[in-house]
Amino acid sequence: MNQREFEAVIRQPAAIRYEYFIKKSADYEEVWGLYNEGWATAQDDLGNTLIPFFPNEKFAETFAKKEWAGFTPKRIDLDHFLENWLPGMKSDGVKPSIFPTDIDSAVINVDTLREDLEAELEKY
Repeated sequence: MNQREFEAVIRQPAAIRYEYFIKKSADYEEVWGLYNEGWATAQDDLGNTLIPFFPNEKFAETFAKKEWAGFTPKRIDLDHFLENWLPGMKSDGVKPSIFPTDIDSAVINVDTLREDLEAELEKY
């Protein structure tokens, strides 16, 4: 991915970045989180715990700042994400925050994220 594509993607609204995340995660069979002696989390306005996920290392690295300064990108295999992460997040009441930027994020229901990823994977 060149710098031009990178900048174009991060300027898109959250819904478009979510679609990009789904396509790229299925393409490369991975998602990226931020890690530093534990996974990065955030809170929404209602106090719900969110975990940020990104479609690749460069995006994750770019947004490892502010409350996530000192965190580094860490790859998560997509099968492991679908089979372990999402069920665990659902049982813990944690929501995925997909592709957060300085402006916004797509906060998605765990089941919706699973369905969208599985639907995209069926295309391959």
